[in-house]
Amino acid sequence: MAKPSLILFAHGARDPRWAEPFQRLQKILQAQSPDTDVSLAFLELMSPRLPDRVAQLVAEGCTEATVVPVFFGQGGHVLRDLPLALEQIRQSHPQLAIKASPAVGESEDVLNAIARYCLGQMRAE
Repeated sequence: MAKPSLILFAHGARDPRWAEPFQRLQKILQAQSPDTDVSLAFLELMSPRLPDRVAQLVAEGCTEATVVPVFFGQGGHVLRDLPLALEQIRQSHPQLAIKASPAVGESEDVLNAIARYCLGQMRAE
């Protein structure tokens, strides 16, 4: 049986350096949860795109996936584009149980971590 999958879903950018923090987050999560397949997927401008990554996971035997939008807020991409993509994925891969979480920036834990960082910058030299 394939590992459950955690897909970090980001916007994408023309500059490949933009993806570096997401790649670091992927590595941190993979190290913390070795029994989970942690990967990145993008809405546009970078690859793999979300439908392509899901198709690859299904081909590898994945039956369960969670998509975590690594967006700061619940804007149009998370509220409109992601649900449409998930519906198409469900139609293409009915054997896959797939769900999505709210954007990471909507989490109080994430906001508190960012607040701690911001306040820490006042004390940094």
